[in-house]
Amino acid sequence: MTDFTRRETFRLISAGLIAGAGLSMLPRQAFSAGKITVLNWQGYGTDEAWAVKAFTEKTGIEVVHDYFSSEPEMLTKLRTNPGAYDVVLINSARTQQAAVEGLIAPIDFSTIPNAAGLSPELKEHPNLLSDGKPYGAAWVWGITSLAISEGSAKPDSYAVLADAAHKGRLALFDDAVTNVAIGALLSGQDINNPTDLAVVTEKLKAFKENVKLLWSSEDQWNKAFAAKEFDLSVYWSGAAVRSKRNAKLPVEFVVPKEGGIGWLDNLTIPSTSTNPEGGLAFINYMIDPEFYVEWATKVGAPASANGAAMEKLPADDLNRLVHKPEYLKTMSFQSALPDDRREAFNNLWQEVKAFYAE
Repeated sequence: MTDFTRRETFRLISAGLIAGAGLSMLPRQAFSAGKITVLNWQGYGTDEAWAVKAFTEKTGIEVVHDYFSSEPEMLTKLRTNPGAYDVVLINSARTQQAAVEGLIAPIDFSTIPNAAGLSPELKEHPNLLSDGKPYGAAWVWGITSLAISEGSAKPDSYAVLADAAHKGRLALFDDAVTNVAIGALLSGQDINNPTDLAVVTEKLKAFKENVKLLWSSEDQWNKAFAAKEFDLSVYWSGAAVRSKRNAKLPVEFVVPKEGGIGWLDNLTIPSTSTNPEGGLAFINYMIDPEFYVEWATKVGAPASANGAAMEKLPADDLNRLVHKPEYLKTMSFQSALPDDRREAFNNLWQEVKAFYAE
């Protein structure tokens, strides 16, 4: 799922004020006076009015926000506004770049008590490390994988996308990076750097007879699924939760043996922060299980990187059922792509789409 699409979707479904969230596990220390400025996507958790209010009442730290509309813009803001920000949300695919450029500082997890609950696969993910040091606190994550109609046979491989049993009944996400990743998984290659794009192309072209729809938005997917235009799809984990919970659609999310295509967002401290202690306190609050449960159940949120937070969700909560801990062991996380590789992926996908249209 592209970063803008995911965050824009979340912004549109995230609304409302909620009273009270726990800050019981904030660091037991004297907080810095003054304020912190958080740089994030608008409407993406950190700027929930109820949460900011609760944090300020507990710590005395004022929280203000600035926003970006793309990750290149986020990096530009960090480069051109030294000292302006104290916390910044970064997709893990961009974390090493920001660290190498000196835009963010290493994280000392001893100052973030709630980090003890982070899933090791996420807390220690290579995308968050530079020179062996962690530069981000894992916050939320999700998966791109398969969705089927409830009651259908569960596929155990992405190879089902080429199965003749689904002729004219397949929906694919119209995104080059996602589809190259699927072709890479089917051919045993690295999703971020496949060495044989010809094989990837061959795998994707094999889906031709099955493709009914190339979708580009959650709303489009919901309408087409409700109209029974397809019964098998590439889909997003968080969107599957919303489709089932909010739109009441009979959808089931499945991660096959090759594993899901994962994304991970983390919270970081800019190297020029004027209040890093306040920033660390805010990060600790953002990964607090009490905050997460409030956010997830009453507003809607991606999966928490804090395993303890996920365990606090009701046992039947869809977010918990869809985002199973075992998926973290098989998932391939998207990493940063150099411009030439991204262009090659885009060109490949355009060729495949033209083949589908013949």
